[in-house]
Amino acid sequence: MIYELRTYNLTANSVPEVERRFAEKIEARVKVSPLIGFWHTDIGPLNQIVHLWGYESLQHRSDTRAKVIADGIWPPDITEFAVSMESDILAPSPINDPLDGPREWGNLYELRMYTYPSGAISSVMKQFTEQAPKRLEISPGCFFASELGQLNRFYQLWPYRDWDHRDELRKIYTQGIWPPHTDERPVQQLVRHMVPSSFSPLH
Repeated sequence: MIYELRTYNLTANSVPEVERRFAEKIEARVKVSPLIGFWHTDIGPLNQIVHLWGYESLQHRSDTRAKVIADGIWPPDITEFAVSMESDILAPSPINDPLDGPREWGNLYELRMYTYPSGAISSVMKQFTEQAPKRLEISPGCFFASELGQLNRFYQLWPYRDWDHRDELRKIYTQGIWPPHTDERPVQQLVRHMVPSSFSPLH
């Protein structure tokens, strides 16, 4: 299983209209391959939508995209609002939830993106996976490593009920449960705080 994380940078104040256009087409699109989650940014880089798709392989992704374009199912027309688009192919941690259907995890999602020195990602993934079980007993989360796109990047996706819930869970940093020890330190850390769209399976 692979995942594609697509990030669209949009013109100011266009997110509601863009989400409306995606909502109009999403029912037909998810019959071809599953949408995992769809969000817009709330804190961090603004005027972004972020969507996560699951595929069996790169070939499945290629075949799916060819079909939905040929059939006129996808994508919605947002040309006048799109400033730029990014696509990253991610490999999941074996400890992840299978993400095989809707999850009612919360109304606030935190996407943490850490860039590591070249060659370190496999070790980072291993150490996060080994040390994550105690953290995941407290609340759900998912881990991914980039394979194509932004390389040497490790992703953490954390859902929260709301900001108070996030503040409460962040107290575990004083208990030594989290974050995990890794042999390599990140050279860059980015965070997006995101709100799920009405049609997002992760909500």
